Amino acid sequence: MQIKLAARLGQVLAVIGLAVAYAAPAAALDRIRLHVSGGNETLQQSVQDASLVVAAKREGRTRPADVFAAALSDYARILDTLYASGYYGGIVHILIDGREAADLPLLRAPERISRIAISVTPGPPFRFGEARVGPLVPGTFLPEGFRPGAPARAPVVRQAVEAAVNEWRAAGYPKVGPAGERVSADHDTATLDAVVALDPGRPARFGDLRIETPSAVRAAAIRRIAGLPKGERFSPEAAKRVAERLRETGAFASVSLTEAERIGPGGELDFLLAVADRKPRRFGFGAEISSLAGLELSGFWMHRNIFGGAERLRFDAKVSNIGGTDSGMDYRLGARLETPAPFGPETRAFTYVGLERLDEPDYLSDKVELGVGVGKRFSDRIDAEIALAYLYSETEDALGKRSFSLLTFPATGTYDSRDEPLDATEGFFVNLDVAPFIGLNNTGSGARVLADARSYVGFGENDRMVLAGRLQFGSVAGAALTDVHPDFLFYSGGAGTVRGHPYKSLNVDLGGGNSIGGRSFVGASAELRARFTDTIGGVLFADAGYVGPESFYDGSGEWQTGAGIGLRYLTGIGPIRLDVAAPVSGSTGDGVQIYVGIGQAF
Repeated sequence: MQIKLAARLGQVLAVIGLAVAYAAPAAALDRIRLHVSGGNETLQQSVQDASLVVAAKREGRTRPADVFAAALSDYARILDTLYASGYYGGIVHILIDGREAADLPLLRAPERISRIAISVTPGPPFRFGEARVGPLVPGTFLPEGFRPGAPARAPVVRQAVEAAVNEWRAAGYPKVGPAGERVSADHDTATLDAVVALDPGRPARFGDLRIETPSAVRAAAIRRIAGLPKGERFSPEAAKRVAERLRETGAFASVSLTEAERIGPGGELDFLLAVADRKPRRFGFGAEISSLAGLELSGFWMHRNIFGGAERLRFDAKVSNIGGTDSGMDYRLGARLETPAPFGPETRAFTYVGLERLDEPDYLSDKVELGVGVGKRFSDRIDAEIALAYLYSETEDALGKRSFSLLTFPATGTYDSRDEPLDATEGFFVNLDVAPFIGLNNTGSGARVLADARSYVGFGENDRMVLAGRLQFGSVAGAALTDVHPDFLFYSGGAGTVRGHPYKSLNVDLGGGNSIGGRSFVGASAELRARFTDTIGGVLFADAGYVGPESFYDGSGEWQTGAGIGLRYLTGIGPIRLDVAAPVSGSTGDGVQIYVGIGQAF
């Protein structure tokens, strides 16, 4: 193989030279010429992208010591690029002011560098002669390009070996490794033989979890949350999930789970766990504003690992409709204590209490709610919770002053395949809330259902355009309209339903100027989102909402629709949202509405 290439040791020695030469005066790098013979534009671009000399010029790092070190490194980087493209007979020249960089003294960088010429003669493209990895687990799929006669790209060999190793590990052989390899290039025939032999080793079962670092979380709690399936066949996915469960508690800043070096005599493979505790306390806040509903402020304070079992205690407070023109201010204060893994590694238990005062357009309510419940994660996309709660409320609405005393059984299930919850470009989100309620002291009984489904489809270069859609459905069954707590009824209008119409403006008309929420609800929204730059985006949107007095949609209620445009400023914590909307149809419109918040509308 004819390659004008200094030994890679020269890259290391050059660093020593930089220490001596770095004090040399800076001189401009006037010109870089890079040429790949053969007219292969794709290869030319790949070499240019790999070149540290080109990058140094682009970034303004033109000190002679920097450029000299980059030039020495470029020999190996360009060679690797040729291998990755299937060229194994290349010749690389890098001339610094007419002299070969590899021939210059390693401990004395040039005092001035004005011109660099990089020339690459790739030679003929190679193809695979032999291409074998084995033994293989039955059913293993190797990369399509790893076969005799295919272009002999180096990454394909690595991908084939990784695919074979991953299948052996998935089959329960954690210590699979190379038993031998033969990789040789024949320049006469321009072929590359790649033959790799694997040693699967022994099958293994999960052994013990050995905690290597101290933690404020009790060791017994760590093991319970981790849920290492001792005695079961080794699985890399199961091991990965062990670490994920510990991270999801929020109690640890870092979690490192590694396999022991050797499988035990009985076939058990122990795992070593190292954790670093996160600071126990955290707080945050949020804000949202609209032109009619006014300002909403929210905040929380959280304590992680409050009792030593990675428990999470969180207090939330919210004040909304500050300065609103269509209702008074609302207040909410809540607390929730969550304990991980009480009944298994994928479960949680929680208890909560909430105090709330709602001064809504149609009613005034003071409410207290207490509940206990459990949750379970069924997969990385599916989660569910069920609870038992007691609710007491004093309300005043079109039907007068009333008291509600309810025993409820709220349950929720979620399917979430979105790539990014705050700014999704693909995937689905489906949430179903079902809350049967039993009225005490002559209060009505029934059930409330609310479904929310969202879909996202990205298209264009790097998904710079996204089509987002949302459907909502709500129903209250089993209780008369006048026997249902106002919070359980449905309204439409505002940021969460139909933008362009005032908050909760669509309801059920009782006559005589009185109104109340409905027992049925249908909502639909569509958005076309575009990203103009890395930080600026825009949105076109349309919303529709329906509220009716019946338990299920029969057309006896009313519709409202709205549409508008929006601006998005994209940040690391999600987009900052500005929407301007106007009513399109319906009797509740009140001019143009403006909404500001964090995150996409849905």
